[in-house]
Amino acid sequence: MKTIASFKVDHDKLEKGMYISRIDGDAVTYDIRMKKPNGGDYLNNGALHTFEHLFATYARNSEYTDSVIYVGPMGCRTGFYLILRDNVSSENAIKLVQDSFRFVAEFSGKIPGSERKECGNYLEHDLDGAKAVAEDMLKVLDGYTAEKLKY
Repeated sequence: MKTIASFKVDHDKLEKGMYISRIDGDAVTYDIRMKKPNGGDYLNNGALHTFEHLFATYARNSEYTDSVIYVGPMGCRTGFYLILRDNVSSENAIKLVQDSFRFVAEFSGKIPGSERKECGNYLEHDLDGAKAVAEDMLKVLDGYTAEKLKY
């Protein structure tokens, strides 16, 4: 079998940040790297799960709602993928991520989609952990530009 594109990225060289992973037709996949790959520190499952609920909720309710294809975590627990239509500029994609992460960092209250009937693992959430990751990433993404989106 052929090696898939995401496995061709040298993970030993990746740092925390936001990158364009691939472009397929009108779909742009952003690699949002929140932990250094193979660094020994990974997103804990509860924080990852809560972050997913909040990030997806915010992005899908933003002005780009019709351009959001997918928001979801990486299996390696080092970050998230965000797939957007190409009608969202790189600059606006960065701003969407920054705004989403600010939403997570400042969130209080009931986590969206956290009822048993809404979620397949509704008991495993960690809001404080998700907020800590968001706060850390807001520092990483402060002043981020489209030029930094290249691996």
